[in-house]
Amino acid sequence: MCSSDLTLSLMQDADGAKRRQAAEALATTLGANIRTFALITNTLAKDKEISDRWRGFKDIADSRHLANRVEREVVEALVDAVRAAYPRLSHRYYRLKARWFGRDALDYWDRSAPLPDTPMRDIGWNEAKETVLSAYAAFSPGMAGIARRFFDDRWIDAPVRPGKSPGAFAHPTVPSAHPYVLVNYQGKPRDVMTLAHELGHGVHQVLAGHNGALMAPTPLTLAETASVFGEMLTFRALLKQASAEERRAMLAQKVEDMLNTVVRQITFYMFERKVHSARREGELTADRIGELWMSVQGESFGPAIRLGPGYETFWAYIPHFIHSPFYVYAYAFGDCLVNSLYGVYEKAEQGFVDKYFALLSAGGTKHHSELLAPFGLDARDPAFWQIGLAMIEGMIAELEGMTG
Repeated sequence: MCSSDLTLSLMQDADGAKRRQAAEALATTLGANIRTFALITNTLAKDKEISDRWRGFKDIADSRHLANRVEREVVEALVDAVRAAYPRLSHRYYRLKARWFGRDALDYWDRSAPLPDTPMRDIGWNEAKETVLSAYAAFSPGMAGIARRFFDDRWIDAPVRPGKSPGAFAHPTVPSAHPYVLVNYQGKPRDVMTLAHELGHGVHQVLAGHNGALMAPTPLTLAETASVFGEMLTFRALLKQASAEERRAMLAQKVEDMLNTVVRQITFYMFERKVHSARREGELTADRIGELWMSVQGESFGPAIRLGPGYETFWAYIPHFIHSPFYVYAYAFGDCLVNSLYGVYEKAEQGFVDKYFALLSAGGTKHHSELLAPFGLDARDPAFWQIGLAMIEGMIAELEGMTG
C-alpha cells in the first residue's frame, strides 16, 4: 500500500485527531506539488481537446461514452437524476451523521469517520461462505451452484498473508478455463460483502464465457451488474441476523458506500466537465482548478460538511482524472442500474430470475437497451434512475427512524 493510500485510510480511523492529522498531511503534500498537478492537468486536457476535434467528437465526454457503449442522453439522464437527488441523499445523510456526533456540521476529515459506539462481531470464513451461498440460493439455486464451485474447486484465494496483493478482484482468465477470485478475508461484515461482490463477478464470468474471449467481457457500465446484485442479496441476509446496533452500523456503512459510488462519482464527473470546458478557453491556474473543485463538492455534500482550507487541493489525488478522463461516471451508472434492477426484483415479478440469467449470459454481445427491455426498464428515462436512488433514500429514512 502506498503512502497516500495509508494516509487516506487514516481518514477512516476511529480517532478524530488521527483523521485530522491525515487530512492536513495530505493537503500539505498536495499543496506543495499543486502547480505540477495543474500543469499535467492542463496539458492532458488540451491534448484531449485536440484529439476530440480531430475525431469529430462534439461533446467533451463523447469519446468515453463511445468506449462505454452508452449514449450521451442516457448519461445526462443519470447525471440530472443524481444531482436533483443531492438534498434527499447526501445532504440528508451527512446532516444525520453530524447529529450522531453531536454537531451541526462535520469537518471534511470526519466525513468517513466510523460511527461512535458501533460493536461489530467477527464472522468466520465458513459462516461467511454459508451466508453468501444461502443468500444466492434464496434468489436462485442455480446461481448458488455456480458460486459453490469457487469454494469446492478452490478458485478463491482468501487468507491474508505477507506479500499478497491487497484488495479484491475476480479475473476471468480465458473462457476455456475458469475464473479466479482474490480477497483478503479478515472476518468483518464488509469482508463478507466483498466476498459476495467478487463471487458475483465470478458467476457473471462463468455464465458469459460461452460467448468467447472477445465477446464475453461487458462494457464497464454493465460490468458491475452481477457483483453489486450479489452484494445486495448478501447485505439483506446479513441485515436480518444483525442486532439493532449492528443494523444501524451496517445500514450507515451501506449508505456511505452507495453515496461514494453514486453521488461522489457524479460529482467527480461534473468537476471534469467544468475543467475540460474551462480549459478550452485557456490555461487554468491551480487556484482556478481548486475553485471548480470546491464548487462541485460544496453542491454535493451540502451544509453539513465543512470544506476547510486544504481541501481545495484534494482533486489532485484522484488518479482517474489523469489516466482515464470521464471514466468515473461508469461506477455511478453501474451501481444505480443494479439498484434499479433490484427494485424491480423486490416487487417479485414472475420470471425475473430467468431474465436476469439471460442478461448475465449475454456478456458483451448486446446493448444495454436490449438487456434492460425484458424488465420493462429504459435507461434513457429519468424515472429509471429514480428507482435506484429511492433505494438509497429508503435506507436513510430507516436510519432516521432508528435515531428518533
